[in-house]
Amino acid sequence: QVQLVESGGGSVQAGGSLTLSCSASQYIYCMGWFRQRPGKEREGVAQISAEGGTTYADSVKGRFTIRRDGAKKIMQLQMSDLKAEDTAKYSCAAGRGDCPAPRTYNFWGQGTQVTVSS
Repeated sequence: QVQLVESGGGSVQAGGSLTLSCSASQYIYCMGWFRQRPGKEREGVAQISAEGGTTYADSVKGRFTIRRDGAKKIMQLQMSDLKAEDTAKYSCAAGRGDCPAPRTYNFWGQGTQVTVSS
């Protein structure tokens, strides 16, 4: 069982930046961020493999950067030029397999709220 703990959510004005962090209790190959916006289904934001391969949703490309530390247990999502539509509950997830595929992720954190005001 992998435990995931997120931190770094909060409120920010449009155009601002926030960094989310996720700490895993053990190494696991795929890690990713997902979000659920009000009234919407959960969607993938960014995923990263242990080898550093990354995938981004089109809506965040060029604004968000995902990275992992050397031990591969800490993942961060650097978010810049935030927009009101980025407001969501962001969840860290982990799994083994095809990292871009949502079905890979079977371990989930509790989530952290990001609110962007315009």
